[in-house]
Amino acid sequence: MILDVLVPLMVGLAIFLFGMKVMELALQHWAGPYLQKMLETFTATPVHGLVAGTVLTALLQSSSAITVITISLVNAGLLTFPRTLGIILGTNIGTCLTTELVSLNITHLAIPLLIVSASIWMLGWFIPLKGKKEHRSIARWLHALRYLSLAVCGFSCLLAGMEVMQSIVPALQEKGLFTLFLQYAQKSPLWGIAAGAGLTAVIHSSAATIAMTMVLASMQAIDIDLGIAIVLGANIGTCATAVIASIGGTRAGVFVAWSHVLLNVFGAIVFYPLIPALAAVTEWMSADPSGQIARAQTIYNIACSLLALPVCYLPALQKMRHG
Repeated sequence: MILDVLVPLMVGLAIFLFGMKVMELALQHWAGPYLQKMLETFTATPVHGLVAGTVLTALLQSSSAITVITISLVNAGLLTFPRTLGIILGTNIGTCLTTELVSLNITHLAIPLLIVSASIWMLGWFIPLKGKKEHRSIARWLHALRYLSLAVCGFSCLLAGMEVMQSIVPALQEKGLFTLFLQYAQKSPLWGIAAGAGLTAVIHSSAATIAMTMVLASMQAIDIDLGIAIVLGANIGTCATAVIASIGGTRAGVFVAWSHVLLNVFGAIVFYPLIPALAAVTEWMSADPSGQIARAQTIYNIACSLLALPVCYLPALQKMRHG
């Protein structure tokens, strides 16, 4: 049991989370100097904030990172609470890029991608470009190339982690560990929502939870309805990072964190009875179960953000400028 299931699961999850963190740090080093300025400049209205949040989250591959940075800016008085509302909506959309990439089923490219990207990253350190004015522009491009190649290294680790986690599914099916869970899940998808929320809150990565769900769905260990329920729960669980980051901050910072919670809880309540319909739509969009899970997350997050966008324009919320 331990060797067949727990060890591969923990190793695969560790590699996946390591890859996510490498991607996040590399892209933050690449885009970080412009991040605060972009948030301050492009959040004049909720729609602008939604676009900025979507783009930045897609670039940095971490909705939690953008949310935590937003809370920090609010606590520092650099952003007002109304300006953050669109950003929060955008982070939920931008985070879909990770699972859409994972759904391409290119885990077999993990090692070649890692070798090529790591070679480019290391090669960059052996090119001296200091001391000459004409080399400055080349140095900036080289700096960007280094961190982009490092981000690809992280993505390849993410794929490798997926491949390792896939190896546990036959053992899980043989041990019958899904039987009890699936029996309860057939009675109510709430079990899937609870599992997704709990796991995501513990590991602080909705992408990792959804990736594991995609693995199980692709191996037909769980059905699509249960997979979508886990996705709804994962979106709730990812709010834990923002809530923790808001502790000890200003009232406006706490408002930002809890607005994130309310958005995702509201979305789960609205979509809970629509899970079968969402499963039917995604089945039409993709024949691959892992692709269906990815499409479901994308549709769900875009729909929730667009439904909540008009609320951000309410006069009562727009007047909340001080924390």
